[in-house]
Amino acid sequence: MKPEPTRYMEKTKKDYETLGYEPYQWFQATESPAFKQLAKPLSDSKVGLISTAGTYLKGQEAFFTKDDTSIRRIPNNSRLEDIRFAHIMENYLVEARQDPCTVFPLEALRKLQEERVIGELATELLSCMGGIYSRSRVNEELLPSLEQALEDQRVDLLLLVPL
Repeated sequence: MKPEPTRYMEKTKKDYETLGYEPYQWFQATESPAFKQLAKPLSDSKVGLISTAGTYLKGQEAFFTKDDTSIRRIPNNSRLEDIRFAHIMENYLVEARQDPCTVFPLEALRKLQEERVIGELATELLSCMGGIYSRSRVNEELLPSLEQALEDQRVDLLLLVPL
C-alpha cells in the first residue's frame, strides 16, 4: 500500500495552533516568479543551496526558535555527521536527523559536481530558519543577508530546499 503524502500546510496549521501561536500567515505571491534562461550550460555553472531547515554545523550557534533571521554558512566539504538542525517545528526534523540529506542534499550536490553535471558547488551552502513570523524581518534582514552571501560567491543558480 502506497503511503499517503504529508499535507504540510494542514499539518503546520494544526501544529501552530497546538503551540498556542496565532494562525500562521502563508505568503501569497502576487505574481509568478521571473524565470530566466541559464546564461551558461549547467555543466559550467556554480550551484548554491539554501535550506530553511535551520541547518547548522556542530560548533556553530544553533538557531533560536522564533524569528531568528540569521544565516549559517556550511562549507561544502563539511562532514554529514557534523550537521545539526534547530527549527521551531522540531517534529518536522525527525527524518532530517536520521538523514541530513533529506533537507540539506550535500551528498547529491557533491556527486553532481564529481560527475560534472554541474560545474561547481558553492564554497559555502546556506541555511536559515524557515519559521519566521515577521514578514518585514524576512524582507529587511534575512533576504538581504542571503542575497549578499550568494552574490559574494557568484552563484549562477540556486537550489532552495524548504522545510
